[in-house]
Amino acid sequence: MTPLTITSCDATTGPVLKITGDLDYTTAAEFRRVLEELTLPAGQLLVLDLAGLEFCDSSGISALLTARNLAIERDGTIALAAVPANTARILRIVGLDRVFSIYPDSAAATAGDAATRRSA
Repeated sequence: MTPLTITSCDATTGPVLKITGDLDYTTAAEFRRVLEELTLPAGQLLVLDLAGLEFCDSSGISALLTARNLAIERDGTIALAAVPANTARILRIVGLDRVFSIYPDSAAATAGDAATRRSA
């Protein structure tokens, strides 16, 4: 098991959370706590950079949906960046690739046109 590490940085479009390690049953609550404390002004984009994500189970997928719901509640949008192949496969299987905007990296997610798209 790899510990979960979440680092935050600001882009012109809004916050970028870099998630490293395992997002699973034992760490999903920690991720949710970070989300609750996150400042996301209306209209901003929340980017979850998953380049360092090593493992994601159903609790992790649920936590990603919690992040989406939070963004929508705050009149913002959400994008996933650098989604690892195994997680991307799960998102495709359950149809969440049509719910999340997915980009190859954070730079693409925070590009001007990406920030104007709304999550489904």
